[in-house]
Amino acid sequence: MVTRLGGANYAVETVDGAQAALDACVRSRPNLVITDLRMKDMDGLAFLKELRSRWPQLTVIVLTAHGTISEAVQATQGGAFGYLVKPVGKEELLGQVERATAVSTFTLTDGDWRAAIVSRSQLMEDRLAIANRAAASDVPVLLTGENGTGKELLARAIHAASARRERPFVVVSCRGSAHSASGSELFGGEPDESSPAGEPQGGAFQRAHGGTLLIDEIADLPIKLQGALAKALAKDDMVSRGSADAKRSDVRVICTTSRDLKPLLDTGEFFRDLYYQISILPIEMPPLGRRREDIPLLVSHFLEQATEPGGQRKIYSPKAIELLATTDWPGNVRQLFELVKQNVALSHGNVMSKEFVEKSLGGEPTMIPSYDEARDRFSRDYLAENLQRTAGNVTQAARLAKRTRTDFYKLLARYRLQPDDFKNPNQTSRKSTDADGDD
Repeated sequence: MVTRLGGANYAVETVDGAQAALDACVRSRPNLVITDLRMKDMDGLAFLKELRSRWPQLTVIVLTAHGTISEAVQATQGGAFGYLVKPVGKEELLGQVERATAVSTFTLTDGDWRAAIVSRSQLMEDRLAIANRAAASDVPVLLTGENGTGKELLARAIHAASARRERPFVVVSCRGSAHSASGSELFGGEPDESSPAGEPQGGAFQRAHGGTLLIDEIADLPIKLQGALAKALAKDDMVSRGSADAKRSDVRVICTTSRDLKPLLDTGEFFRDLYYQISILPIEMPPLGRRREDIPLLVSHFLEQATEPGGQRKIYSPKAIELLATTDWPGNVRQLFELVKQNVALSHGNVMSKEFVEKSLGGEPTMIPSYDEARDRFSRDYLAENLQRTAGNVTQAARLAKRTRTDFYKLLARYRLQPDDFKNPNQTSRKSTDADGDD
């Protein structure tokens, strides 16, 4: 089938099993899925139902043997475009595929669940595949990673891919929060001046009923509230304290943290039961430095966002893009976005140069070295350390490096290192004195 479809100029990807196919759909956006009814990890009907729930526009053809034609008919009633009986003839295959792809509308749109996440790196695609699997269940998700990596964006993507997408998405930030403020924000509380007379304030659990609750930077939540949250999550009949008519809280919880929670368990700063409850499905968001291939794509996306409607469209020069792609970004994607916005606002021309970007970075930017530069730096430092340990004794240093004395001298010459520079000054002085005496 792959050979026949490839010969007809179709791009084909094969996978072994339903779960791998779901991940591939996240990654490569197919127009058509051809699936067997008999698979090891999920039967074809369940797989079809999962595909239709996630991507209603995706076209699916089912493969079947003669003995399971009734199931194939059932699959078409469940939303499959059609079925093919094995062994499949070439003309039948190509004709069915041509008709199926003609009606396929599975394309990337603004309403797509991951549309806000701009990436082409395999590292991010792996994370998105996990996130898409997480969206199919209601288990708590813990998103970890440095500040500015896009944890909230990923949380929103999980919500958009889930069956709760039409329900509320509520965010509660724990950054620098006081105990009382956090408690009323999460669970509700007594009425205040902004509340209608006599009505209690609704908490986040109440407002997110049927949807998703994002608890941002949960490590900053006061320890007493951590215990209260753990108790609430453990109850099947979890209710909002501020609700006038208390009812079960149907909420999917996603938490984020930029701090490692495990050391906080040992110091008693994080409630152990809560940790195990929220970390059932952990997803680490990689820093921008580990997905540098995404930087040009992100820059292009941010340029569009930073340009006012009807405003002058600005671009970076190729050298400027290269500079941005090799600069260190401790603030990650957020820092890059802020820089692009600043550049668009302050630049006069429509092409922003490398020199302009260098000035906006505050002079000479911190850049990662090339592979050759990093290798040479390591080699020179390694040789220097060996000479330092042996006080400039080349024979001993070569033995430590497991090199012959001749090879070691060649390496010293390549990296312009002088053994005498590492010898003990007292030894050198003593030798000179002895030599003077002999004279």
